[in-house]
Amino acid sequence: MLARGWDRVDFAYVTGDAYVDHPSFGTAIISRVLESHGYRVGIISQPDWRDPGSVRVFGEPRLGFLVSAGNMDSMVNHYSVSKKHRKTDAYTPGGEMGKRPDYACVVYGNLIRQTYKKTPVILGGIEASLRRLAHYDYWSDRMKRSILLDSGADLISYGMGERSIVEIADALDAGIPVSELSYIDGTVVKIKDRDRIYDAEFLPDFEELRSDRLNYARSFYTQYCNTDAFNGRRLAEGYSDHLYVVQNPPSKPLSTEEMDDIYDLPYTRTWHPDYDEKGGVPAFSEVRFSLISNRGCFGGCSFCALTFHQGRIVQVRSHDSLIKEARKITQEKDFKGYIHDVGGPTANFRHPSCAKQMEQGVCRNRQCLFPTPCRNLNADHSDYVSLLKKLRDIPGVKKVFIRSGIRFDYLLADRKREFLSELCRYHISGQLKVAPEHVAAPVLALMGKPQHSVYEAFTEEFRKMNRKIGKEQYLVPYLMSSHPGCSMKEAVELAEYCRDLGYMPEQVQDFYPTPSTLSTCMYYTGVDPRTMENVYVPKNPHEKAMQRALIQYRNPELYRLVEEALKKAGRTDLIGYGPKCLIRPRPAGKSVNTNKKTGSPAGNPGRKKKITKKKTIRNIHKKK
Repeated sequence: MLARGWDRVDFAYVTGDAYVDHPSFGTAIISRVLESHGYRVGIISQPDWRDPGSVRVFGEPRLGFLVSAGNMDSMVNHYSVSKKHRKTDAYTPGGEMGKRPDYACVVYGNLIRQTYKKTPVILGGIEASLRRLAHYDYWSDRMKRSILLDSGADLISYGMGERSIVEIADALDAGIPVSELSYIDGTVVKIKDRDRIYDAEFLPDFEELRSDRLNYARSFYTQYCNTDAFNGRRLAEGYSDHLYVVQNPPSKPLSTEEMDDIYDLPYTRTWHPDYDEKGGVPAFSEVRFSLISNRGCFGGCSFCALTFHQGRIVQVRSHDSLIKEARKITQEKDFKGYIHDVGGPTANFRHPSCAKQMEQGVCRNRQCLFPTPCRNLNADHSDYVSLLKKLRDIPGVKKVFIRSGIRFDYLLADRKREFLSELCRYHISGQLKVAPEHVAAPVLALMGKPQHSVYEAFTEEFRKMNRKIGKEQYLVPYLMSSHPGCSMKEAVELAEYCRDLGYMPEQVQDFYPTPSTLSTCMYYTGVDPRTMENVYVPKNPHEKAMQRALIQYRNPELYRLVEEALKKAGRTDLIGYGPKCLIRPRPAGKSVNTNKKTGSPAGNPGRKKKITKKKTIRNIHKKK
């Protein structure tokens, strides 16, 4: 700061992440955007939240503090779904855990308020964005107030934030008090006088939400239907007769030109040099040689929070912008010729799902792909295919991978198979990870995922394409246990599917109730907020362990859990010696003995030889 001749900063940005000046990190984007508009920003990365002096290093900023927990919700960063503390933090130098507090936005906000009573505090990032109104908090197992109130902040810039943060900065710079900034799209504010709230739909008061879970289900669905920038309404939530939290409509999507400008800012594309001694920041290695080509997602998965954070309208960068960045990547000293990813939330979304969205917004009560693709869906991969070809032709690039998620139902909706051909020929290396998530129809419906027959059709198309081009490549399906709607019956159905494929996943994703998703609302309320129909919710940790074990029924360490699950489901027909059985019976009065050479328990129908991941995936396709 002194070297630049600054006497003070305009904004002090407090973040729970280590500082990486790369456009995959929210802190870098927001600070560079503000800098491009003439504002001075100082980064206070991972301050010691036990020491008020840690947020005083720049003195009092001229316009305010910006506060973010980082690229992840701090609770997801700290805890597994079983609420066990994680051992490493990928967003901290050396992967060290413990450099940020639980509920980081709340802690940082109150830390600032201890010293600076009247300085504006603006929250942003994923943690604040998804907790902007009353929400169910899985880790404390209770309904919580808007994070705006618990943090002591003045307002929230929700979503991606580039538009709203500049408008906030300009207003503060013009001398408008932060208490008067009640009108900016993409923000959440506190208002004490109900008469100042105009053109808003009032949600149930917080006490009503806390006393009746069905009220929360209705309130949440109202929020869910108002996440679009073109037709979303202003929402107000009462906390007393003299305190309301008001969510303004979302900011408008960025144009391609605006996206290009943001990604063309002068990022240094590395971590702060202070981190060199600890080997840098682990999360950076995942994105260093990757390209972000889009944001937003119209996939509509119930367990995903993107609808609330990035919205359903896809925004993209131009080919020229991406090629320019790719050329920069090839000049980096550690680049080996491989671009690791070209994608975003969903890799093969390169334009809005239909023509009307950029004028009228998305449909409030309909999805683009679920339960079947909309008749107005523009399923066309030609732009993405053209982009990938151009990237492959850049000197120094050996291979361009696609590692972001692929929506296989959208791929099938495109009657041309050009993208599938390009994908199999050039952009995967032996395996393609896809996310059918489940096979049981009731669970898939609650997940917002296509019917299992659609995934089966995709696997057949994938197999035919690889046979046509003369390659041996395999699908690796991601599966989820314990999602709302999944009883032991559906869990067994998923295990039988794994058996028929000859596949045992090394890892299983147990449903994680994160703030502001449809699935989390189901988990908390026991109803589907779209229909208000009752939903079975597996919550007991032991039941969840059984569901997870069923998918990995070959693992000898899980034998007892699998046996108990099958008995509970009334499926003891799957305990026996037949080809359809999952496990063999345990001899009466004897414990399960483990074969020291094979690792298999006595009576386990698994293979005698060690099953490697590669052999397991190959076996899927032999079975098919």
